[in-house]
Amino acid sequence: MKRTLVVSGIVFAFVAAGGILNYAGASAVAVFLVTGIALGGVAWTIGIATESVGARYGPGVTGALQSTLGNLPELFIVLFALAAGELVVAQYSILGSIFANALLVLGLAITVGASRAPGNVMTFSRRLPTDTATLLILAVFIISLLGISDQPGAAARENAMTISVIGAILLLGVYGLWIWGYLRSETRGEPALEEPAVENVLPFRFSVGLLAASGVAAAFVSEWFVHAIDPAVEELGISKAFTGLVIVAIAGNAVENVVAIQLAAKRKYDLAVSVVKNSVVQIACFLWPILVLASLLFTEQLTFVVPPLFVGALLLMALALWQITGDGEATTFEGASLVALYVVLATIVWFE
Repeated sequence: MKRTLVVSGIVFAFVAAGGILNYAGASAVAVFLVTGIALGGVAWTIGIATESVGARYGPGVTGALQSTLGNLPELFIVLFALAAGELVVAQYSILGSIFANALLVLGLAITVGASRAPGNVMTFSRRLPTDTATLLILAVFIISLLGISDQPGAAARENAMTISVIGAILLLGVYGLWIWGYLRSETRGEPALEEPAVENVLPFRFSVGLLAASGVAAAFVSEWFVHAIDPAVEELGISKAFTGLVIVAIAGNAVENVVAIQLAAKRKYDLAVSVVKNSVVQIACFLWPILVLASLLFTEQLTFVVPPLFVGALLLMALALWQITGDGEATTFEGASLVALYVVLATIVWFE
């Protein structure tokens, strides 16, 4: 409790510093860096508070709740980016979150977990990886078809927004059916996960208050962060694509980045895989569709159309996840392979 209070105080100090720098007209790079750190910190406080709140309701609810609320910073970043007309940042931050979680974070979690497992083989329940791989393939199928059909003069290209809205509704429907059955499995005596590793559960009221404060902070920090992106990336000499795909994605998904690796190190393999794969599927099948529908309210509208490079990367990623996690086992070299895929993708985007 004491450690959480100290770290939370530091996080909100960065939030305050970001606000002061933003309204004082400080250097865009300074605002960008400080609010980027604040975003990661807010994601951490959301994760800690969610674990404690979810501990009352069982492991399945905890995993789903943590993944959902852990994506709050990403949600706000994309909404503010769309409102500011930063469509590239919005689209690439969503893609970046999917790739960062599915390749970098899961890869690191598997590498750490397998290195501590007997025979260097990390084992976990097959149900969640199989279910999430199916959902991910459905999302990638829609994205790939739209990307392939996005050719000059093609009728599909003229109606990309309409097709994206239909795809978003279908994805939300399928995801809703899955999450309902997944959470109900606990009530049938089939725990979806091992018990959550919440070592120091915070008082319930304090957790709710911390969650509410973190949610509000995430909204403000995301707005300041997005406002600083344009001048900051110009001054730093990096592209908006790299900023969205790597920097924003890692900062906005700090919960999964830290929690999954910690759980794997503690040999909580089912929960480690759950946190990451729940997050990947929620971004692809829940957050992205919700944002596609929400973008109808903005001038810049978000679709599922992505450049060919990312169509190919998404297909390879889905296949890699299916192959590596579908059998309920993963080794150190498989985790390292996922990390290597992410580094190659980030390198290509750096030079784009």
